[in-house]
Amino acid sequence: MKIAQLVRPNILSLKPYSSARDEFPGTEGVFLDANENPYGVLNRYPDPHQAILKQTIANEKNLSVNQIMIGNGSDEIIDLAFRIFCEPGKDKVLVCSPTYGMYRITADINNVEVVDIPLNEDFQLNTQLLLEVAERESVKIVFLCSPNNPTGNLLKDIDIVLRQFEGIVFVDEAYIDFCSQKSLVEKLDEFPNLIVSQTFSKARGLANARVGMAFGAPEIIEFFNRVKPPYNVSGINQKAAVDALKDREGFKRNLYSILSEREKVIEALKKLRVIKKIFPTEANFVLVQCMHAGDVYQRLIEKKVIVRNRSTQIPDTLRISIGTPEENRLLIKSLKEL
Repeated sequence: MKIAQLVRPNILSLKPYSSARDEFPGTEGVFLDANENPYGVLNRYPDPHQAILKQTIANEKNLSVNQIMIGNGSDEIIDLAFRIFCEPGKDKVLVCSPTYGMYRITADINNVEVVDIPLNEDFQLNTQLLLEVAERESVKIVFLCSPNNPTGNLLKDIDIVLRQFEGIVFVDEAYIDFCSQKSLVEKLDEFPNLIVSQTFSKARGLANARVGMAFGAPEIIEFFNRVKPPYNVSGINQKAAVDALKDREGFKRNLYSILSEREKVIEALKKLRVIKKIFPTEANFVLVQCMHAGDVYQRLIEKKVIVRNRSTQIPDTLRISIGTPEENRLLIKSLKEL
């Protein structure tokens, strides 16, 4: 596969911005080149290439640094994928609803048409239809979220899409740490059209820091680095991500707690009359169908318990994030009182 044939022509010829730290990457000296304030603790620009963070991630995932791009959250990575591969007003992408809403929002911002092939009743891909429509509509990118948001389940047949689709397959693995399946990062060498996105916001507990990761073939990652803003992730957030990766014991402890609490919450929800159905989940949330979901949502707010009403995507559903043991007990207590 020739990735360059999928890239917008103007991106192929784009010369990226050269920052002061590109022209002099050293760390010692009197720095009078970037128009920075000489005073203060946070007065210097961060490393635009995030070298320490990338190397730490590369060691963790057994990858090369040139297979990694760091974004200001996964949302920036999604936006950059549109800007690299999709000509506004001309190209199309494909999504499988219900799924993460930012794919469509970002498409609208970039004036890119969205083709929607809904998931089946088990929230799995209509694989053959997807492939047929993608070819007929000359789709540039297929966006797949696994584990899926808001349903929580893993998607099957992604390998089939990767083998048969001739465009970019963007797999959003924001919740991969909570599930039993290995990451598709392990298959980057097998599929040159694969982009995998992950985040520090979920399992690593750094939602406030806004650090996302894109993994792909070096050719794809080079285009991401060509298009991204020079200082897109702050030095503070880069260090927070490095520290999070080094804290392996804390990560394992928190992950175990969330997974354990997830099972306790599911068992408690099964006993509540207001809950009609609990959907299988491999994420840090559970999707439930309940009686009068809108009313339940509002009454939980009155009790200062905030969940997400997903009834616009799937009728009468609420998405419930797994909190601390105390927060989860308050959730169940409040639902019982309904």
